[in-house]
Amino acid sequence: MTESYVIIGDGIAGSSAAEALHEEAPDVDITVVTDEGETLYNRILIKEFAKGKLPEAPISIHEPDWYDERDIDLRLNTLVTGVDPEAHTIQTHEGEEISYDKLLVAAGGTPNQLPIENSDAEGVHHFWTFEDARRIREHAEAADTGVVVGAGLLGIDLAAICGGQDVDAKYLMRGNRWWRYALSEDGAEIIHEGLREKGVEPVFESGADSFEVDDDGEVVATIDGNGDRHESDFVGVAIGLDFNVEILQDTEATIDGGVHVDEFMRTELEDVYAAGDITQFFDTIMGQRAQNGSWGSAKQQGALAGKVMLADNGHDVDVEPFRWVSSYSITHFDFPFLSFGFPTMGDDDCERKYNDGEWRRLTFKDGKLIGGVLIGNLAPQSKYKQLIKKEAHVADQKDILLQDNFELDDLAIPQEQ
Repeated sequence: MTESYVIIGDGIAGSSAAEALHEEAPDVDITVVTDEGETLYNRILIKEFAKGKLPEAPISIHEPDWYDERDIDLRLNTLVTGVDPEAHTIQTHEGEEISYDKLLVAAGGTPNQLPIENSDAEGVHHFWTFEDARRIREHAEAADTGVVVGAGLLGIDLAAICGGQDVDAKYLMRGNRWWRYALSEDGAEIIHEGLREKGVEPVFESGADSFEVDDDGEVVATIDGNGDRHESDFVGVAIGLDFNVEILQDTEATIDGGVHVDEFMRTELEDVYAAGDITQFFDTIMGQRAQNGSWGSAKQQGALAGKVMLADNGHDVDVEPFRWVSSYSITHFDFPFLSFGFPTMGDDDCERKYNDGEWRRLTFKDGKLIGGVLIGNLAPQSKYKQLIKKEAHVADQKDILLQDNFELDDLAIPQEQ
């Protein structure tokens, strides 16, 4: 009988797995199930679409023909309600059972909702899908005032959308700076000035306490944590993701903020794998579990999962453990911004401000470089990533690492590294 591979999710992780399966074993049966109503698109570009900078056309990655040409059975608008590992089946919201030999869960997440009054009001937006982007763009084009909540990498996209659509917006932050877990005040101030130049005003030590609505249930104002009122007929909220782990909640898979997988994307369930945002994977560089929502990481995990599923089913496919240094860039300002590795973790760090538009911070754990943030000059990123992959002990050479244009040969690295 033909082998059956089922993938839950058609994001970059699920789609990369499907592509790897087809390339390595074109005769196997591949089914992709997604609750979205459209095929794979570029989640990185949808923020530019929402800003009004791009039309829809360049954002789609796979048209329906892509799946047809590869004999991939694509099920759009289909919600998976359960997995039965013993029967090797999944159940959908329509009561259908789909059998599998190997199953990949790449279901991603759903934006968290603020636990405050009227957080579900009309005009309060969360930003994750292309459909979200369409609603946000339409509303932002008509809005005069706005508020953004969530001082992280997704929140700043919403702030930039307000700036791009000429919405007079306030960016409410609970702390004293943007992304305070990764940036010092010196680094964050460069971001703050960039926001102000876009017409978005940061409001520190605030956050959102409640939303006011009109008689039609539409948001009109935001009350912050200090009791101050901000006019806002547009609100963007980005306070993290609730990962769609409920698909496996009735199984014996380990779930702790994400689905536990090893360095080959295998869960503890026989013939069940996971990839992308949903995973708590074993990071072979850090030597511990980690979670990462970057596009590049999800793509690599998905491709690896596809190959491992085949290898575990007896196919002659080469696989190597997942070993990846992720990065995330922001392109909203006149200066570039890039974070890499794990900039919010570690037990040591160093930083340097080179001028008003250039800053750098590096983080270390047990003497090894594990991540950082670059603002203004991204040229050193490849060298830093090489050091992370080498697991090089370089925390005692911070002065060299922070040189404007350092070379790897300038570092004293023991030969065994």
